[in-house]
Amino acid sequence: MRVNEVIIFKRQINNQIRSRWKTTSKICAYLGCAATAMEIPTNFNGSLHLFHSQIHHLIIQYSIMALIASNPSGFVKSVCGEDSWVSVKINGASSSCKRKKTFVACYDYGGKKSSQNAPEKLQPLWDDGYGRNRKTMDLIKSDGGPPRWFCPVACGMPLKDSPVLLYLPGIEGTGTGLVLHEKSLGKVFHVQCLHITFHDRTPFEGLIRVVEESVKIEHNLSPNKPIYLLGESFGGTLALAVAAPNPTIDLILILANPATSYERSSLYPLVGLLMGDYVKMEMVNIHIGQLLGNLNGDMSHMMTTIIPKDTLKWRIKLLESAAAYANSRLHAITAQVLVLASGKDNLLPSKNEAHRLSGLLKCCNIRVFEENGHAILLESGVNVLSTIKASQMYRCCSKFDIFRDFLPPSMTEFKTLPMEAWWFRLYMGATMFSTMEDGKIVKGLAGIPDEGPVLIVGVKYEHIMMPCVDIMKLFGGIPVSGRNLFKLLERKSYTLLYPGGAREVFHRKGEGYKLFWPDKQEFVRMAVKFGATIIPLGFVGEDDILELIIDYNDMKRIPFFDQLMNEFNEGRINLMEGMSGEIAKQPFHTPVVLPKLPGRLYFMFGKPIQTKGKENILNDKDYLQELYMQIKCDVEKNVTYLLKKREGDPYRSIVQRLLWEMKYGDLDRIPSFDP
Repeated sequence: MRVNEVIIFKRQINNQIRSRWKTTSKICAYLGCAATAMEIPTNFNGSLHLFHSQIHHLIIQYSIMALIASNPSGFVKSVCGEDSWVSVKINGASSSCKRKKTFVACYDYGGKKSSQNAPEKLQPLWDDGYGRNRKTMDLIKSDGGPPRWFCPVACGMPLKDSPVLLYLPGIEGTGTGLVLHEKSLGKVFHVQCLHITFHDRTPFEGLIRVVEESVKIEHNLSPNKPIYLLGESFGGTLALAVAAPNPTIDLILILANPATSYERSSLYPLVGLLMGDYVKMEMVNIHIGQLLGNLNGDMSHMMTTIIPKDTLKWRIKLLESAAAYANSRLHAITAQVLVLASGKDNLLPSKNEAHRLSGLLKCCNIRVFEENGHAILLESGVNVLSTIKASQMYRCCSKFDIFRDFLPPSMTEFKTLPMEAWWFRLYMGATMFSTMEDGKIVKGLAGIPDEGPVLIVGVKYEHIMMPCVDIMKLFGGIPVSGRNLFKLLERKSYTLLYPGGAREVFHRKGEGYKLFWPDKQEFVRMAVKFGATIIPLGFVGEDDILELIIDYNDMKRIPFFDQLMNEFNEGRINLMEGMSGEIAKQPFHTPVVLPKLPGRLYFMFGKPIQTKGKENILNDKDYLQELYMQIKCDVEKNVTYLLKKREGDPYRSIVQRLLWEMKYGDLDRIPSFDP
């Protein structure tokens, strides 16, 4: 049977499975590397055709799935019960792994969901369940079988058309290292985890074939989708080894403290201890416990107590060969790579290794978590999905689309925002006002329309308070361009635009609250084209928080700063090129500031300007220029209004806001001036 016929057969079987999902609460999700024949449980109610070795193992896999789909209740009740695993024994062996049996994993959908009604998108502030699931599956009581894949029940059903994520575990091999991330990753990935039993002795080349086989299956089924390999420690070397010989497959590697630095690790001397006949095995626990002291309690206990000593001996030897194998093939890897490195990894020099890999791999980004140890995926403060999103490495197709592949922020991400911190909210004390259609100014955002497209055009002065780039990406910030603005308005989005750009942000002494806008702006034409509501936005308060000490003019007079500024801007693209005036000549620089006893931030959303129904005058240059000047004038009026009214705010000082919070305990309702 040819490959394309196998794919068609698999899809037919999948369709049958989908039609049966509504009748059972647990259903098989993935069968690992099948072999040549099957042994039927004695209590199984159903029939099964036995296949022989000359039939491709794919046919076996999906025939089993079809069988389960045709009689799900009998199979699940007799074999699975309430456990998290469905087991199907497979006799025979493949040429590479000498596997005798394999396992099927299962999803728990409560008997109500199927792939046909999978959600198509996530809602803002969706519940990602990050860190909530801390109960690992009972994988320690292993049966001695070969490596196999399982799908964590907690992952549930992902979004429609989600890519596949294959998790490759560390040296312990259980595959449960994603326990904190199963719910969040399961929302946007088809998650499959590799489990290597304690008594398995598959060599590293055999493990490569196990993973590579699954990668090729998924690629044949969805050639236009990326395949994610999330490798932790040892699994990181395995992911690299799989990526090297498969440059034509769209792979994205997420490497958590990869063990490619094994020869420089504290484990390396242990090989001699484990290999030496003169060392009593009772001594191994002492050395292992010392070396793994930075792991969390559960992981350290498992590594030193639960894993059999002969298995540990084999795994460390396997790790040595894996690191050498992966390092010798780094030059051949073309896949996108994201390295998650711990700053306090006492087992591997992960931080230094991340920088080494970024210099050797063709497309590699790194993220360093300074306060985390080796077991980074089991520690707090590391949200894998958020890191992938912030790196803009989540995509469902062959090319990244900043609109199609955007995942809205989750509740976890919202709660971890710096602005959500108590001290930060108290420090800034931000208060907002908006203007109704009749011109009445109210506190809050009632004046902003309920339906888009809405284009908020504002002034940006906080030249020192540069927002975190990751936060901007997580919450929908995109690069400024005419094309992106066009798409946002076309989608009826709420869009915030700062026409002044860098010149306005990096203003100089004596230029506080002065607008630096170009003579013309194409955003007005786009707003009219889509009938968008334009809202002028004014903002003040930066001068209440920070004092500008050395500005651009001062830096030009100081040779040291001038040289640094010139080197920093050398080769950079001028985004304002082609525009007239001073706005086109602003180089990037970092002014020197000093903090002040904080005052308060004020935002004023002006009266909405309607453009709906004016599409017929889209080419009227006089009208567009007049509208542009009206927007600019309204922004200046909003700034002037706030500068005047804030003088009467009794809670402008942080001291008064602190007293209010101590008395009422509510930072969100601190009073301000009466509009």
